[in-house]
Amino acid sequence: MFTSRKKIHKDNNAEPTEFEESVGQALFDLENTNQELKSDLKDLYINSAVQIDVSGNRKAVVIHVPYRLRKAFRKIYVRLVRELEKKFSGKDVVLIATRRIVRPPKKGSAMQRPRSRTLTAVHEAMLEDVVLPAEIVGKRVRYRIDGSKIMKVFLDPKERNNTEYKLDTFAAVYRKLSGKDVVFEYPVTEP
Repeated sequence: MFTSRKKIHKDNNAEPTEFEESVGQALFDLENTNQELKSDLKDLYINSAVQIDVSGNRKAVVIHVPYRLRKAFRKIYVRLVRELEKKFSGKDVVLIATRRIVRPPKKGSAMQRPRSRTLTAVHEAMLEDVVLPAEIVGKRVRYRIDGSKIMKVFLDPKERNNTEYKLDTFAAVYRKLSGKDVVFEYPVTEP
């Protein structure tokens, strides 16, 4: 199993779970068998992988990749996800960069935290990772009388063919990661 371990680098050298090893093995197999992905996958690895239940009996595989490797993963995103979805038949695959949230500095402290480490910034970036390859073209927040709020996210209609069947998955994954309810839609274009 040393082969799949090469593709998983966990914090504090923790042992990968059985599911993470299966994802690592799938990446290793793709690197060795798929010629078009071989050179791109050579130096890439993942941090962790989890399985999330989506509406009905569907499941999603959420793979966390290191933040500094996110651009390399984005280059091959569409091909990689297509191949991984074949390997994990019937499961949607979502790649997310691992980001860290830093608490606000204590009063009187001279330390400043970077804007990219705030809770809001991390959740916004996570939302963009979840909906890849589509782009977000608009957002609306609807506040209800009972105090709850629902965010509507409008996706680019150009990617409708590739992402329409995954809208439930996007909502379930984002709810699991951030605890926020989101509704994904495509903007209605008037003729």
